[in-house]
Amino acid sequence: MRNYSLNIAGYKIRFESADNGPDLVPSERFLRNICNSCEYDVLIRVRYGSYKLPDEAIRVFHAPFVEEINGTPVHQKDNFWSVWKHDQELFIKSVFPLCQDDLGAILKFSLGTREWDMWIDCNVKEADPLEYPLDGLLLYYLTVLHGDIMIHASGVNHNGSGYLFSGISGKGKTTMAGLWENYGAKVIHDDRLIIRKTGDGYRMYNTPVYNNDVPLESPLTKLFIIDHANENSIVSIKGAVAASLVMANCIQHNWGSEIIAGLLSSVASLCETVPVRKLYFKPEKSITDYIINYG
Repeated sequence: MRNYSLNIAGYKIRFESADNGPDLVPSERFLRNICNSCEYDVLIRVRYGSYKLPDEAIRVFHAPFVEEINGTPVHQKDNFWSVWKHDQELFIKSVFPLCQDDLGAILKFSLGTREWDMWIDCNVKEADPLEYPLDGLLLYYLTVLHGDIMIHASGVNHNGSGYLFSGISGKGKTTMAGLWENYGAKVIHDDRLIIRKTGDGYRMYNTPVYNNDVPLESPLTKLFIIDHANENSIVSIKGAVAASLVMANCIQHNWGSEIIAGLLSSVASLCETVPVRKLYFKPEKSITDYIINYG
């Protein structure tokens, strides 16, 4: 197809192939997010070929490609993705490590505009403009643009209440989602969520990570920072302590003072509105009743 639109976490993202651009083929992960609207929060024009960064562009962020093998991080390659800055323009330069073809891309954008450009350097007729890692990177910078939050967390909705469980890898996000699913709750996601402020509070949205993901959202009622323990216990936290613990689990690129300040402000506002608690839990079904009865 020559153009299509996605609705992810309430963001309307439109892709249009330039006259010399490839046919656009979204991956299976995004098929359920396709929408008919021509309105957009951001429009991305996709072109073939390479793009030469300005000579004065400065690399402000760099990420090597790291995989986990049996739970151990293994460094795979340095040439993965990086962020460059020139005046008010930003550039994401990336290779696609999970793609069979030897593809790479550059996304040229600005946090002050809604029309962005992408060049895919390849010799194939069709291309997915949201090939990993551009999928998560694009969504992250949309959260920056809108003052929202992307966070490593699982989220569930039980009887209209939305519980978010955040922590680093291994602290029990997926375990907690599974326990609540067995309890009858709806799992919003078990890995990566976007939190957005609405007129009556906050909502959490899933992001397409797995091929069977469907768009889901929920009010956000309580937020827990989780850790395994021998006994279940909950400790209320507020202010700077709450904000720092939530901030530690947010997806963030700390290269710009304005970006850092914006995220900190968003997190602080969230923690003033949504109760934040430290949750120590035994990975067994009793934790669901424990949380509900705690109030």
